[in-house]
Amino acid sequence: MRTRLLVAGFLLASAPAWAQTQKVGVISSFTGSEQAFGTQHERGYTLALEEINASGGVLGKPLEIIKYDDQSKADVAVQGVSKLVDQDKVPVVIGAYASQSTLALVQPVIKRQVPLVIPTATADNVLASKSPWVFRVCSGADDLAHATVDFLKATGLPKTMAIVYENTNFGQANAGAMRTWAKNFGIPVVSDEAYGAGSPSYTAMLQKVKEKAPEAIYFASYLLDATQLMKQARQVNLNPRVYTSAGTGFALPSFLSGAGKDAEYTVSGQQWMRESKWPGSKQFADTVKARWGEYPSYHAVQAYVSLKIVADAIKRAGKWEPAAIRDAIAKTEMMSIFGPIKFVNQQNQHPVLITQVQQGAFQVVAPPDQATAQPVLPTPPWSARP
Repeated sequence: MRTRLLVAGFLLASAPAWAQTQKVGVISSFTGSEQAFGTQHERGYTLALEEINASGGVLGKPLEIIKYDDQSKADVAVQGVSKLVDQDKVPVVIGAYASQSTLALVQPVIKRQVPLVIPTATADNVLASKSPWVFRVCSGADDLAHATVDFLKATGLPKTMAIVYENTNFGQANAGAMRTWAKNFGIPVVSDEAYGAGSPSYTAMLQKVKEKAPEAIYFASYLLDATQLMKQARQVNLNPRVYTSAGTGFALPSFLSGAGKDAEYTVSGQQWMRESKWPGSKQFADTVKARWGEYPSYHAVQAYVSLKIVADAIKRAGKWEPAAIRDAIAKTEMMSIFGPIKFVNQQNQHPVLITQVQQGAFQVVAPPDQATAQPVLPTPPWSARP
């Protein structure tokens, strides 16, 4: 009898800490150069958490999220894993924002055998490990480039292209994907320019691009660079047939206000719009607008849906145990405001939308079944614009 009591006591003492938790860890850029995206994430997580707890929480208790600010730095992001998993004992992590920061999380979560749900990072190397512990909700760089070239094919393939990208994991991945798809469709890349984020001026680089006279330009840029690139494109009178981008900085509501009239006619890969025909999209957008004074970008929706996926998986797992949560995430099949959610080889099968800025607003121009407007092409030269 004494032996059985000792064994029982040992089992109780060594039970995993997450067995008693109702916490989920979140890593994002709540400060720093990518704060605009972290703000979108925070709004999405906030609304999802409120809805989850209003409907009874998870496994009968309120859900809590523990946020970790990576300060828009990969070396800070990686410290978030040890903070959230080792100290706070969360059984699942959602994050980060930037591809470079997200890539830094992958090996630490695999080592700790805790599932990582990636809401936003588009660089495809975040899934290169092929680990069963890592899941991505958003579309990747290859998807964005493919969708963009499909759109260009439907509207008249450009004879030449320039690729301009931030020299980070995000930019390199999206540039590489576009090189591949441009080659597949027979579009010569006549200018290939990398830049350092936050450069004081891009005019010399854009002048080099102008000298090659590309018919299309594909940008992979975060917000601050996106606004300056378009303003300075006007300054150097760079006039391609079409400006395109891998979304991100070009896809935020803040881009419209920051770039102003220089944002007009830009084409971007988007992953969600409030006009999307997925159920609940408009209601979500209106809720965000009423609460925070502006409509959300797709980054807010990715955060919202990621937390909903995790809560649903924990309910189906029936316990706060990482392996059980991982297995439940892998089997997820649900409809959401982000479209259908289903993971194949750790990747959610999410379609890309193509938008164009028209009269100061994003309009969906592809695919046809989601379109809210026809594309305006070719882009009018700067001399013909106000």
